[in-house]
Amino acid sequence: MKTKKRAFAVAAHPDDIEFVMAGTLILLRNAGYEIHIMNIANGCCGSTEYSAEHAAKIREKEAIAAADTIGAEFHPSLVNDLEIFYNHETLTRLAAVMREVAPEILLVHAPSDYMEDHTNACRLAVTAAFARGMPNYPTQPARPPVEQEVTVYHAQPHGNHDPLGQLVVPSMFVDVSRVMAEKTKMLACHKSQQQWLDTSQGMNSYLQAMQDSMRAVGRCQDASSLRKAGGATFTRACVPPRPIRCEKC
Repeated sequence: MKTKKRAFAVAAHPDDIEFVMAGTLILLRNAGYEIHIMNIANGCCGSTEYSAEHAAKIREKEAIAAADTIGAEFHPSLVNDLEIFYNHETLTRLAAVMREVAPEILLVHAPSDYMEDHTNACRLAVTAAFARGMPNYPTQPARPPVEQEVTVYHAQPHGNHDPLGQLVVPSMFVDVSRVMAEKTKMLACHKSQQQWLDTSQGMNSYLQAMQDSMRAVGRCQDASSLRKAGGATFTRACVPPRPIRCEKC
């Protein structure tokens, strides 16, 4: 039986949560929430040095270490990188995890992002939340439906722009200045990504890149940007903590 409200961050790859969701997740933990983390893909393609199998093992260890730094429960990945497809098999597996966690707050990627893994991870997580209470929707493994309301918040897309280059303006800012050290410590656990992000995306320092991305929209490095999903099915009768606007922005 649940004794605490729960917040669940679902992203595409190891380190995505740390870049765009971790600050808010840590604040929810501080507010008394039980927090959960899941990367749908295992990070196997995030290396030019190791084989896919070896890279996936490294990335999982890093992701578990990052989750441990903030006391989050880690849920294993489901597929390889670039195999996050919006299909029945993946959805039934994610829906089972969604029912197990039964979150009141769900943090997900932006609905439109720079790569399909991010976009499909968002679609899968939102649909899994939508189907959480449907007794006629089968999950794998089978899990009973859950009834509590869930509020969905979308993080900013990578680089704060959609795939067509348009700036995505968030509807709220969350002051994470008090937890920036913890957020940065989480991201620093992903040591393998220093070389990969520098080679593949020109991010010389991924820790600094995270702060620069936050500052680009929030106008200071201490604000996380979010958009709240609409729809009565998700939000009716749910009263989450009121987001804190960063007074510096």
